[in-house]
Amino acid sequence: MILQFFSSTLRMTTPLGFAALGGIYSERSGIINIALEGMMLIGAYGYVVGASATESAWIGLCVGIGFGIFIAILFAVATITFHGEHIVTGIAFNLITFGVTKYIIPSQERIPGLPEIGLPILGSFSILVYLLPLLMITSHIMLFKTPWGLRLRAAGESMEALKTLSLSRAKWQYLGLILSGILASIGGCFLISDNHYFTERIIGGRGYVALAAVIFGNWKPFSAVAASLLFGFSIVIGLANQWGIPIQLIESLPYVLTMVVLAGLVGKSRPPAALGRMET
Repeated sequence: MILQFFSSTLRMTTPLGFAALGGIYSERSGIINIALEGMMLIGAYGYVVGASATESAWIGLCVGIGFGIFIAILFAVATITFHGEHIVTGIAFNLITFGVTKYIIPSQERIPGLPEIGLPILGSFSILVYLLPLLMITSHIMLFKTPWGLRLRAAGESMEALKTLSLSRAKWQYLGLILSGILASIGGCFLISDNHYFTERIIGGRGYVALAAVIFGNWKPFSAVAASLLFGFSIVIGLANQWGIPIQLIESLPYVLTMVVLAGLVGKSRPPAALGRMET
């Protein structure tokens, strides 16, 4: 029972962790990314389109990532090039992706999943479950141990520092959003690969929960993935529901926990200094 609970927690954590890492890249570059929900959804949709057309999970993953990059570039054009307000634009993109995936429903046949690797006792997991900790470590090194990461973080911390080095803030923000689109769409692809079906509500607010994990984790990869693990654990508790609690209350648990966590962090977490600021 405990091992099954842990196994389910890993599965619930994985899509949140990918989206949270994506959120870190965009927010460290100064872009508030409410659109994580839409990026996950369009990635999941792309996976279905690619995998259904070719019967190849790998092609589905590539198409899903391609869709994620496309929506990230559109979001970047709206917020960086045309100076759209980040939160309003992000919500608009979420609604657009929901509308597209709702009214252009792909095949409902069983969708092939990515290869799984077995672990003793715990069972088999998608290859993406093992990829998450590797990307977490890689992201930490890239962001905090390399000149590349220093420049990306400077876009979200000090516009003046980039100008001093004659670097384009927009370029680094575009890069941050593209990486965000890639990672968030992989999170969406995982949901399809793991469940083998698609519905327009399959993301179920995970993009917003991932953004909460970014804030809870203080915009750091290790902490954000740990926060994703906490939220994944709360989702599993909701799915277990062995205590006779009304299902409506149980299903709201992850979101209630999200609000409690964010309320407790008011005034304590330190976002990037130039997060949400636009160049004039």
